[in-house]
Amino acid sequence: MNEAYLIFKCIVEQSSMNKAAQLLNLSQPALSRKIAKLEQDIGAPLFRRVGKRLELTRIGQLTYDYAAEGERLHRQFMNTVAEFKETGRSSVTIGASLTTLQSTLPDLITLLRESHPEIDINAVTGKTHEIVNYVREHKVDIAVIASRLHDPSVHCTPLFDDHLILALPRTLAEDEAHHISLSDLNHIPMILFSKGTWYRLLTDELFEQYHLSPEIRMEIDSFEAILRLLHTFRAGALLPKSYLRPQLVTVNDLVTYHIPELEATKRSTSLIHADPKSLDAAVRSCIYEIATHYQKQS
Repeated sequence: MNEAYLIFKCIVEQSSMNKAAQLLNLSQPALSRKIAKLEQDIGAPLFRRVGKRLELTRIGQLTYDYAAEGERLHRQFMNTVAEFKETGRSSVTIGASLTTLQSTLPDLITLLRESHPEIDINAVTGKTHEIVNYVREHKVDIAVIASRLHDPSVHCTPLFDDHLILALPRTLAEDEAHHISLSDLNHIPMILFSKGTWYRLLTDELFEQYHLSPEIRMEIDSFEAILRLLHTFRAGALLPKSYLRPQLVTVNDLVTYHIPELEATKRSTSLIHADPKSLDAAVRSCIYEIATHYQKQS
């Protein structure tokens, strides 16, 4: 990175020309000449003097932000190079909201491991707002969330739309008519997501809209646990279509029903990340691979 920007950043952080000169092992006149040259290149003053204090101009603040980000990117680049030189591998950290952790993340990790075996994949989970903050703070490289995001500080690429469908254990499905309407949910025991989860909010809104009052046998926030318990409780569940893959349905001996009104529970699963220009080549390659994969499926 340009030395003048690093010198300027040091002056700002030390709040003193003298302290910065000592830290950088430069004479104060030499330091002043470098800052004067930087201001000439930019075409605007970076500091204004208020008594004995130096205060940043608006251009000065923008320049400091640019210098700080540039230093961070340079450090990230050098760490990646050092890591690759040492191990011959690079790494990508993926964030996942609690919903996508169970429904989308496993497939996404499998995809990247197959297409980029030289990249080590790490994962971090949390609530959606936490994952978005991790992306903003560069604590994760990319993330998947179960919604669309409209935030100028984060790039959002919708991957696919999803909605709830009804899953019944086959033993219970045999007792039901081949066609099930939404009103039939009043007569089917149900296992629901825990209160406060996104899918429970969708379910509650659906029940209220259509005046449904099914018997609730259990509330839990684990997709896997719900599937295991459907036979035990002889109950049904409303689960994301993307999660109920054919193999999963077969292995758990389930029957699924597409009820037209459930399509109103649609939501998008999206990939989010920072400005691609600020990301490593390995991360950009993963973003391209994920987006291309889901485009082919749509």
